[in-house]
Amino acid sequence: MTLDALLTAAPPWPRRVVCLTEETVETLYLLGAGDRVVGVSGFVVRPPEARRKPRVSSFLDANFERILELRPDLVLGFSDLQADIGRELCKRGVPVHLFNQRSVSEILQSIRLTGALVGLAEEADALATRLGAALARHADAASSLARRPRMFFEEWHEPLISGIRWCSELLELAGGVDVCAESRASQGAKGRIFTPEEVARRDPEGVVASWCGRKAKPEKIRARPGWATVRAVVDDQLYEIKSSVILQPGPAALTEGVDQLARIVAAVARGERLGRPREGDLRSAA
Repeated sequence: MTLDALLTAAPPWPRRVVCLTEETVETLYLLGAGDRVVGVSGFVVRPPEARRKPRVSSFLDANFERILELRPDLVLGFSDLQADIGRELCKRGVPVHLFNQRSVSEILQSIRLTGALVGLAEEADALATRLGAALARHADAASSLARRPRMFFEEWHEPLISGIRWCSELLELAGGVDVCAESRASQGAKGRIFTPEEVARRDPEGVVASWCGRKAKPEKIRARPGWATVRAVVDDQLYEIKSSVILQPGPAALTEGVDQLARIVAAVARGERLGRPREGDLRSAA
């Protein structure tokens, strides 16, 4: 084999990428590399056109034969929860990169790294810089609020789980005080479980619910033990942000997600309520 043949046996950068979670899909599309995405998770909703790609996985399971049929030269996944999928693909000879970002700064780093993995490092750095600048504008706006309201971000309802680290950080960046901020240091959800009575004792003035893959129900929140006198319930400051917007550790959380959080926190700080919810729904900042 000649030297030229050796050097060109594989493309210089991955051209066929399978994404097992949504945030890498959205990042690649924002970088103009959506054509390189050949397979996605069944949970992908952003961008809408990505839903036309072959669906090869859920969050905890994957169709390995379908993935191999797509001949990926890179598979991107997220967190220790996809470690078994990543290990099996590696055993089958597929290059895999698993991200594990939890904080806002790590999300920005993962965006830069995603771009670098496909030869678009400069473009990814520019995207991350723009997202960081938008966050700075939110922080500046929050500094002008008359006060910082006590807020509770709930990722799940039974058991009651507080927001993962980037949600807690974005909540405070938007001007709120996370009443369960100490739990965000926990890598897993088990370290963020609270009893309803304990959260009630902390008396949040506003609640933001984002139940992963499920619509949050106001009646379930109001019926919790000790919650009848919680300030957020008394003042009807109960809100929902869709999990696809805020619970994905990528561009969505740093754009639409933080935008909605900022509107909610500002409304609670002013003693106002955002748009009237439909019967059986929580208020929305969308």
